Amino acid sequence: MWIPTENEKYGVVLASFRGTVQHGLPLEIGDTVQILEKCEGWYRGFILKNPNTKGIFPCSYIHLKSAQVKNKGQFETVIPTEDSVITEMTSTLRDWGVMWKQLYVKNEGDLFHRLWHVMNEILDLRRQVLVGHLTHDRMRDVKQHITARLDWGNEHLCLDLVPRREFSMVDPDEISVTELYRLMEHRHRKKDIPAPASTHHLFVHMKSLMSANLGEELEVFFHIYDGRENRPLSERFFVRLNKSGVPKSPEKTERQCTLFVDLGSSDLRKDVYIVVHIIRIGRMGAGEKKNVCSAQYRRPFGCAVVSIADLLTVDSKEDHHLKVYACNTETEWYQIHENIIKKVNSRYNLSGSNSGLAVSLQLLHGDIEQLRREYMVLFTRGVSITRKLGFSDVIMPGEMRNDLYMTLEKGEFEKGGKSVARNVEITVYVLDADGLLLKSCMAAGSGEPGADQYHSLVLYHNNSPRWAEQIKLPIPVDVFRGSHVRFEFRHCSTKDKGEKKLFGYCFVPLMQEDGRTLPDGTHELIIHKCEENANLADCSRYLKLPFSKANNQSLKGTKESFWITSYLCSTKLTQNGDMLDLLKWRAHPERINDSLSKLKEIDGSEIVKFLQDTLDTLFGILDESSQRYGLKVFDSLVHIINLLQDSKFQHFKPVMDTYIESHFAGALSYRDLIKVLKWYVDRIIDADHQDHIQQVLKASEYIFKYIIQSRRLFSLATGGQNEDEFRVCIHELFMSIRFFLSQENKGTSPVTQTQAVFLRTFPAIYGELLKIFTVREVAGFVRETLGSLPATAHAECPLEAVKLQCIVKTVESQLYINPESRCVLLPVVLRLLHAHMQEQRDLVTCARILTSMLSLIVKEESTTGEAVVSEEVELIVDSLLGVLLRTILEITNRPQPTGGALRLQFQDVTGEFVACLLALLRQMSDKHYQKLLQKFTNKDDLRDFLLQIFTVFRILIRPEMFPKDWTVMRLVTNNVIITTVLYLSDALRKNFLNDNFDYKVWDSYFYLSVIFINQPCLQLESFSPSKRKRTLEKYGDMRVMMGCEIFSMWQNLGEHKLNFIPAMIGPFLEVTLVPQPDLRNVMIPIFHDMMDWEQRRSGNFKQVEAKLIDKLDSLMSEGKGDETYRELFNSILLKKIERETWRESGISLIATVTRLMERLLDYRDCMKLGEVDGKKIGCTVSLLNFYKTELNKEEMYIRYIHKLYDLHLKAQNYTEASYTLLLYDELLEWSERPLREFLNYPMQSEWQRKEYLHLTIVQNFDRGKCWENGIILCRELADQYESYYDYRNLSKMRMMEASLYDKIMDQQRLEPEFFRVGFYGKKFPFFLRNKEFVCRGHDYERLEAFQQRMLNEFPHAIAMQHVNQPDQTIYQAEAQYLQIYAVSPIPESQDVLQRDGVPDNIKSFYKFNHIWRFRYDRPFHKGTKDKENEFKSLWVERTTLTLVQSLPGISRWFEVEKRELVEVSPLENAIEVIENKNLQLRTLITQCQNRQMQNINPLTMCLNGVIDAAVNGGLARYQEAFFVKDYILNHPEDGDKIGQLRELMFEQARILEYGLAVHEKFVPQDMRPLHKKLVDQFHLMKSSLGIQEFPAYVRASPVHFTNGSPRACRNSVPSIISPEGGRGIARRSGPSPSTSSLSSNHSASPNVTSSAPSSARGSPQMADKHKHSRDNSCLSPRERPVSAIFPNPLDPTQRAPPHQIDNTLPRSDPNLSAPDKVRPTPSSWSLDSAREGTLHSSDPVGRFLVPPVPPRPPYSACSWSLDSARESTLHSSDPVGRFLVPPVPPRPPYSGSSAKNMRSQSPVHVSRSPQKSTVPPFTPSPTECHTTGLVSNSPVLSGSYSSGISSLSRCSVSEASGTEMPAGDHPPIHVTSLPPPPSTLALHPLDTEPIRRENKTPPPYSVYERNNPTRRPVPLPHSLSIPPPQVDPPALPPKPHQLRTGSMKLDSAPSSSADPRVPRPRPLPRKVSQL
Repeated sequence: MWIPTENEKYGVVLASFRGTVQHGLPLEIGDTVQILEKCEGWYRGFILKNPNTKGIFPCSYIHLKSAQVKNKGQFETVIPTEDSVITEMTSTLRDWGVMWKQLYVKNEGDLFHRLWHVMNEILDLRRQVLVGHLTHDRMRDVKQHITARLDWGNEHLCLDLVPRREFSMVDPDEISVTELYRLMEHRHRKKDIPAPASTHHLFVHMKSLMSANLGEELEVFFHIYDGRENRPLSERFFVRLNKSGVPKSPEKTERQCTLFVDLGSSDLRKDVYIVVHIIRIGRMGAGEKKNVCSAQYRRPFGCAVVSIADLLTVDSKEDHHLKVYACNTETEWYQIHENIIKKVNSRYNLSGSNSGLAVSLQLLHGDIEQLRREYMVLFTRGVSITRKLGFSDVIMPGEMRNDLYMTLEKGEFEKGGKSVARNVEITVYVLDADGLLLKSCMAAGSGEPGADQYHSLVLYHNNSPRWAEQIKLPIPVDVFRGSHVRFEFRHCSTKDKGEKKLFGYCFVPLMQEDGRTLPDGTHELIIHKCEENANLADCSRYLKLPFSKANNQSLKGTKESFWITSYLCSTKLTQNGDMLDLLKWRAHPERINDSLSKLKEIDGSEIVKFLQDTLDTLFGILDESSQRYGLKVFDSLVHIINLLQDSKFQHFKPVMDTYIESHFAGALSYRDLIKVLKWYVDRIIDADHQDHIQQVLKASEYIFKYIIQSRRLFSLATGGQNEDEFRVCIHELFMSIRFFLSQENKGTSPVTQTQAVFLRTFPAIYGELLKIFTVREVAGFVRETLGSLPATAHAECPLEAVKLQCIVKTVESQLYINPESRCVLLPVVLRLLHAHMQEQRDLVTCARILTSMLSLIVKEESTTGEAVVSEEVELIVDSLLGVLLRTILEITNRPQPTGGALRLQFQDVTGEFVACLLALLRQMSDKHYQKLLQKFTNKDDLRDFLLQIFTVFRILIRPEMFPKDWTVMRLVTNNVIITTVLYLSDALRKNFLNDNFDYKVWDSYFYLSVIFINQPCLQLESFSPSKRKRTLEKYGDMRVMMGCEIFSMWQNLGEHKLNFIPAMIGPFLEVTLVPQPDLRNVMIPIFHDMMDWEQRRSGNFKQVEAKLIDKLDSLMSEGKGDETYRELFNSILLKKIERETWRESGISLIATVTRLMERLLDYRDCMKLGEVDGKKIGCTVSLLNFYKTELNKEEMYIRYIHKLYDLHLKAQNYTEASYTLLLYDELLEWSERPLREFLNYPMQSEWQRKEYLHLTIVQNFDRGKCWENGIILCRELADQYESYYDYRNLSKMRMMEASLYDKIMDQQRLEPEFFRVGFYGKKFPFFLRNKEFVCRGHDYERLEAFQQRMLNEFPHAIAMQHVNQPDQTIYQAEAQYLQIYAVSPIPESQDVLQRDGVPDNIKSFYKFNHIWRFRYDRPFHKGTKDKENEFKSLWVERTTLTLVQSLPGISRWFEVEKRELVEVSPLENAIEVIENKNLQLRTLITQCQNRQMQNINPLTMCLNGVIDAAVNGGLARYQEAFFVKDYILNHPEDGDKIGQLRELMFEQARILEYGLAVHEKFVPQDMRPLHKKLVDQFHLMKSSLGIQEFPAYVRASPVHFTNGSPRACRNSVPSIISPEGGRGIARRSGPSPSTSSLSSNHSASPNVTSSAPSSARGSPQMADKHKHSRDNSCLSPRERPVSAIFPNPLDPTQRAPPHQIDNTLPRSDPNLSAPDKVRPTPSSWSLDSAREGTLHSSDPVGRFLVPPVPPRPPYSACSWSLDSARESTLHSSDPVGRFLVPPVPPRPPYSGSSAKNMRSQSPVHVSRSPQKSTVPPFTPSPTECHTTGLVSNSPVLSGSYSSGISSLSRCSVSEASGTEMPAGDHPPIHVTSLPPPPSTLALHPLDTEPIRRENKTPPPYSVYERNNPTRRPVPLPHSLSIPPPQVDPPALPPKPHQLRTGSMKLDSAPSSSADPRVPRPRPLPRKVSQL
């Protein structure tokens, strides 16, 4: 039985549990679990990180831990009772672990590794804490270290700032908001601005000395030297080096390391140096021999200097190499460091080239105790302390020092009867009063232990030596009296013995008889003669002698002297006689008055040294002679008290406090102190000088301390006598104080300043008074005293600020903490606070007061009960709530200060007041809110209050109110806001509804609610799981609470809802987009309510619809909303309107909004991708069209036009960019209407903007090589310039137009490939889902590359391996399927393509531009397949796709609008194949005749392919299939077609015969055998066809084709059948493959053609290798098996340069289709010969002139057509207009220029593109079926959509161009009337910018194109539309001035006088943009 657990609530998993049992819960080691129930060794519970999954697990797997349970029961929460730091550490590390892995994914390696190290460090520290073996101090340090690391990681990972107190996290509910704000601010400032350390220390580690001339021991002395004042700042640090230059005691680190302590910030300057003196211990001369002298002397060696400021800039971890210098003469040794600093180079030099001192120097900052904690290793292993000379900047009490520093300065000595000067050495001793030597009292420096004596330097032969050696004498205080220092002088001989001979001595006593020590300064000592050491044994003999010349005039004349400088640093001894006189006042009572007077002149350091003795002296005098010396003692006491206010001595205040508490014994002193103090106070008003009185009042704190302590001592001694007398005295004293405070004076008067002085010290008295008086009595004193202040003080009076400071200290004092005193003081505090806040004065101080008051309320709430707190809160609310709200509004609306410090202060005060407001509101209960609202007597006051508080709340919600990582503070703020709003909403309902409705208040309420819900810190979805869990547990989801309140308030509005429609639609929509299901369910029904009320008011809800649509775009583009929201919006509203009368219109609105959401979501998802791809562009097009067609939102439409334009520019789709920008251009007219500034367009006229757009569009058309479209826009712009007589710009525009013509003729354009793409499955975006598109490929892009690109764009898509239409399972699948295959374009403009004489450069544009329809052929077998002749059953399924817009357009792909399917019979297929092969043969023969071919190989291969295939049974297969009796009887309707096929076969034979004749003329000699073979095989072919002889007219001499082309008899075969008419065939120049297979791994296929089976001589494997099945129909053009008739597509790397391509067909690939006039698509259904491989490797042949092929005879029996029914169907199915595109305007005939004549004689325009050739493509063999398309989709070359590589020659266009019109429907075209080719002379480059009209026209920017407006209802510009065909070509246009009327009045009818042949500008659409 499962029993709920009582104590077993929380545990940690010890081992992983798989959870394989029933209801088992899988556990991982380290998981924390909460236990709910227990049963027989099993627990039931859940993992804390996933509380929704509950299960069972074994008890043995869990380690139980103690925990605290909150809310016991179903919703209980468990909090571990372990150390809060451990808990925080654990949860933080879990959060970091997830983010740490993300750092690796984001490739943020640096932070990844740093965080890894920090996490490991925290884990190690956590281990130490959990073990529990740390000392208290160590535990504190570890926790501090842990929290520092946690904060570091949180900061770098952009996590929240954690409020802490003593390393533990703070629960915001347990402290006041003001205190929480202080903690957050303290941590934030600590993070931002580390406090600069005021104390610094220098660490020195002596490493070694490097020098070439070592060999003697050395002494190294370091000290810090002030170069500005030329004095040392510190003691010396002394290191001994051995003969190798390294420290003598390496194991004793304290002898080689030191810390120069207590350096002030002023010491870290450039002119403070580290000076190093080096002394050698050895012979007198450095080069002397060893045996000369055995004595050792201290001799100068060198000096080094480095500036301390240099250590601040270099890396302290590196050793410093200091250069060592030596002085030139020893007499300069004492100042060598000064010479080095001053760079006096003449006085020193380098001691050696390699000399250097290796030293480690490091500056450390902070207190010495802090250093001990941070550098524990340093202090543990040992480091000596080197002190400053004198006391530090701050003297600490208890500091014990008694150091006497002596410097051996110089001496003056006589020669002593010698010829040379002496070598003087000084020996120094310290002796006590008994003449005994003091041991270890002689220190040369720190680092070495003290010695008994000291030996000075020896300067060679110098009677006036200057040593400047400092020694330290640490003599104990108790032996200081009577001790003296003796200096003995010896001459050091350099002779063999090396003896040191005594010749004199001097001495100096350390203390005078009166107790004063030796004064600081320089002393000139007397040298007494002495040559025997024995004479010095008894010191009493010489101590009677004079020692100094200062006091002995008779001895000043002696020549020998010795100078020393002494400096005493002692906390126990003094050199001041006045101080001694005061302390010994009893010995000399007569000097008391003088001593008290001189006390003020004594240095403060002397006073604090003897502070207790001094105070005892003063109170002793006061007790004994109070009448006589009372006033002077009081003044002295005031002086000492004020002395302790100095920052240098402020640490001695505790010393005085200790004295008062423990040592003060003046039990009667209070009377005198009160008396004197009152005496001073009573004289304040009358006194002329207030300085002394102000000093007295400044010391009033300690005066009261002495008064109170004295009275307490008296009470203890007397049992409380004279209590009433004491109280009366105190009351009288306060009456005097109140009287002087009540005086009104000017702001700068001395009395006012005295009042200010007293108010500053007054709060310090409270604590002392509480020792004797009750709390209420003291509170009464304070209230009356503060109340006595003048109330009418001016704002500029400094007393006001002081008064407020007094209030601050009062509120922060112990007195105010007591509730009894608080009720007395609170009214006074509130009155002053209200006055200052009302006038906006001293706001920082006001905030501080308010913060302290409110922080105290929370603390007291738990101890004193709610009644007291409630009363205080009520008082504060009544007095300050209104003014607090106004203050926050005022300071947040001020302009931000510019200065950094001012801005910081401004932010501080704002945050303080906000925290105070939040704390106050959080303390308010129902009763407080009721009283607050009842206080407002009229509606206007309540309205103002509500507006004010709602505005403040909106300010609090601003993101900039708190730093971004203050989430804790923001959540507390929001919790207070929502609680307050819930209270105030009742007041809103009760007071401002119905007749009292106030729109402004309700609007402010709704606005606040909306921004509350939308603020980022409440979006729990963005939180980590643990943070989200903590937030929900503490506060719940506050968004849902506020949403429910909004709904409730909305329902209460009733008919007033109409006031908020449509204003609140946008804000409410923003709320519903928040991804919180409950919030959405609450808020979405409001839209139904809005629709209902709007319907009632106006009969529709257009306003609701318009606002919803406008707001959706901006909100969703910001990333709001998702697919779930779209479904929820749709379902909730549809359900709501089911029973409404306006249901239908409502459903329409919901559907529209839902569809817009679909597109906006798709758009947003696509825009997240990095690169511009088809998905982005397609999505933008979909959205743009939706705004235009369904919503008619012009502004949004134009915005998305420009977004699409930018996408195209980024992707370098310049033509598409032009078409896109043209959409905006069409909305404008040529008018002067002013347009406002919009997007990036300035304010300008409509004419100027349209001109700018035209120029931009032309420029982009030029970049996209779509020059024909640019020409039309140039003409339109030129007409405008001409109408304004702007000839300058007109000239430029005409030159630009001419340059475009030149580019058409001169530059190459690549032919693009087109691909059909089907997007199937529900996983595609809505604008693609289950739709098919035709896409224009990129330059050089083939099927495989395109398919790969699409799969990259849709990485989750599956490529379909067949071309069949998918079934419904694919449509409805939850996946993505892509179906891709190539299609062939069907050109719309046939007239230009059929004209002779039009260059290929021009024709190529019309082949691949303005394309609406595309075709795809698929071969299949119908019926039984004949294995012997499979062509009997081979049909072609021809699919025609019609698009919604033509390509190219505003996108690279457009959706398929209509899909048509026809079947082509085997016979029709055969006719098409042979007809196209004949056309190819004619073209090649003509080119060869006209010498347009550089190489005869194309003709050779074509002839070989046809003849060889025919001999091997190619045409015979057609005969077997269609000419047999059975077929004719079974298909009587095909009689005419059979005749046509027969005539085509005979025609092919005739063409072959003439082709062989031409071939014979041009064939090279080495290919003659091949030619002979072809002739022989041709005779066999004729025999197989039954042709013995041609008619006579055929055998006649060859006649040239008309116009150089075998087109003369073309019209005799009028069998052009459109695919729309059913099983029809249209003869086209581009054959389409009918039988090629699609590979299994490619999903697209080009057109396919049928072909005949091979004979036995052909490829024997053909039938098996290339089967015609659907499964095999996915081969790309490159993979299809084809014969040599069709060369392979030309690989881009194999393309020859233009000069080689002109007449040569590349032969590197046997499957290359001819890339010129006609591009047949490769087919596998041809009859090949194994010998074709030889042809491909043949060399090019020369060009020879041969007779042309004779024209075909007219068909007599073959003028057949479809039956009438089929013909009628053809004519009505999808008629295509006959259009003539006018890219080449008619020109007058050439006048006779030789260049032009030469040009006109050329039958075909020479190709300029490397992919072009003027050789027509080979005609397929009779076994192939041609497509109806003009150009096949063979992926030979791909390029720009606006160009074509393959082109049709003049001699073959009319036959090569199959049309989409019915047979016989061609209009007559006069070819001779077409203009000759344009001249190639460039008139002006395109980039010449025209002069702007009025200099206001913007420069060109980008471009567009216009499609045929009559073809589809899509609005396209008329200026680029294709006009209907004309019987005669248009005449030359008239001069511009003749058209001016028409160009200016676009809407008017053409003038009757105008030439009807002149094409007039079409009027633009009347829809005119306002933008």
